[in-house]
Amino acid sequence: MNQYVTGNMIKACREAKKITQAELAQMLGVSDKAVSKWETGRSYPDITLIEPLAGALGVSTIELLSGESVTNRNMSFDMKKTKVYVCPICGNIIFAAGEVVISCCGIVLPPLEAETPGEHCPYPLKLEEVEDEYYVSINHPMEKSHYITFMAAVTGSRVELVKLYPEGPAEARFKIRQTEFIYYYCNKHGLYIKKVK
Repeated sequence: MNQYVTGNMIKACREAKKITQAELAQMLGVSDKAVSKWETGRSYPDITLIEPLAGALGVSTIELLSGESVTNRNMSFDMKKTKVYVCPICGNIIFAAGEVVISCCGIVLPPLEAETPGEHCPYPLKLEEVEDEYYVSINHPMEKSHYITFMAAVTGSRVELVKLYPEGPAEARFKIRQTEFIYYYCNKHGLYIKKVK
């Protein structure tokens, strides 16, 4: 993004709300010519207007600044359609039931694309049934610079997360009942997913 807010985003959101440039200008206490200049990229709204502008347009400030509107299409909240976000700075882990804009440590986080472990993955996931649980383990380095940061079991209605730490075991236990996917995340190679059922 070359500027901190895009004219195309302002125009698209304004038109979606079915309001004129003059109406938007009145809401913000600016002239309609100012709104026209923002939409054509000849000038930009003052930073003090970003939050009121986002409110008037019905979007979050993050959506306005990123230039992307987000619509959650997972209205049934099917957890199998979970989106996973991991902050590369602090390691924060966020599971969302659909499309969202998430910011952490000053950056907008993209949803991670989970890979299915294949021949190229040197660390396959091992899954054993022990009574009513899956014992999940992976023979992966657990060094401070290279380790599995979490494992998670996903069902149609919930996510169960186990946080892992360097120098600890790369293993977890999850209830078998309704578990459909296991996610695991390597801090160097990204997110992996294994279908259980």
